[in-house]
Amino acid sequence: MTASRFATALAAILLAVGCGIPNAVAGDAAKRSFSGFAAYYWESGRVASGGHFNPSELTAAHRTLPFGTRVRITDPKSGRSVIVTINDRGPFNKGRVIDVSRSAARILGMIGRGIIYVRADVL
Repeated sequence: MTASRFATALAAILLAVGCGIPNAVAGDAAKRSFSGFAAYYWESGRVASGGHFNPSELTAAHRTLPFGTRVRITDPKSGRSVIVTINDRGPFNKGRVIDVSRSAARILGMIGRGIIYVRADVL
């Protein structure tokens, strides 16, 4: 790992810890779970991992989880769940822990509600 990549990763971890944001690094990603509010997004554009956002894919945005991490998102009220892959950064709205693609939101049954409380388990 280059010095600049290490510094960037360290800064992200320190920011997440300092802000009380759920964080995980590759070594402990398998044992992380968190809960909070989730929203969905559907507008096309670039994602932080370098590709293009496709609202029909099962993807999500998280502040600190490594790109490619798979996460099971569950709506405790309905019991519905979906497995998504982290490919973007966000959400940047206070109080939200994850943003999911429109396709994932449809599976969770949150299209009409917009924002729901979820449990997320890193796989």
